[in-house]
Amino acid sequence: MTNSAARTARIALVGDRSPNVVSHTRLPLILDALAEHDRLVLDAYWIPSEDAEAADAVRGFDAVWVLPGSPYRSEAGVLSAIRTARVEGIPFLGTCGGFQHALLEYARDVCGLTRVAHAENDPDADDLLIEPLACSLVGHESAVTIEPGSLAESSIGSERTVERYFCSYGPTRHLDTLRAHGLRFSGHDEDGHVRIAELPDHPFFLATLFQPELSGDGSRPHPVVRALARAAVEHAGQEQGATV
Repeated sequence: MTNSAARTARIALVGDRSPNVVSHTRLPLILDALAEHDRLVLDAYWIPSEDAEAADAVRGFDAVWVLPGSPYRSEAGVLSAIRTARVEGIPFLGTCGGFQHALLEYARDVCGLTRVAHAENDPDADDLLIEPLACSLVGHESAVTIEPGSLAESSIGSERTVERYFCSYGPTRHLDTLRAHGLRFSGHDEDGHVRIAELPDHPFFLATLFQPELSGDGSRPHPVVRALARAAVEHAGQEQGATV
């Protein structure tokens, strides 16, 4: 039973929900564990990518989590949800496809790289920000080194972690431009490839190519997921305080 002192927040789960996506089927267990063990209650609402095209689709939520499951039915919807969370200071987590699209949104809307594309969505595009990885990470575990002093480090509590992946695409081009415009790449694999991105000037904006929702059996939420939940309830408290 959930402790009466539990803190509650509303979270938008953006993606095309499917029983065939392990990340999606894990979520009920993860949400229950957050409530039971951490007293962090997330009132979760699924927002299909097509519905996310509406300007107010995720407005008013305390957190936005763009989940794996790409290619999404609506790239535009996913990018719109990410943009709203970024601009309006809503705590944000993007995992796997969410990571890829967070970089895509930032490149287009902040860096002015309006023609960059995701190879999974537009394989014939002239300028691919997200390309097929040289080695697919589907089903792989790999070490990630995390920069000291980053949001990723404070969330995970370590400068090194071993994480699970289920993807075949990642960022390759324009990384220096993304950095120059304020995006921080705070986690890299053993070959130096980007695996975590964050926005230092945002209350909580974190994106991982790995999938923290696949950690363990889901009964103990990954530290990144707990960090998002804490940021969400903090956001909810701030919103409630503002209306008093």
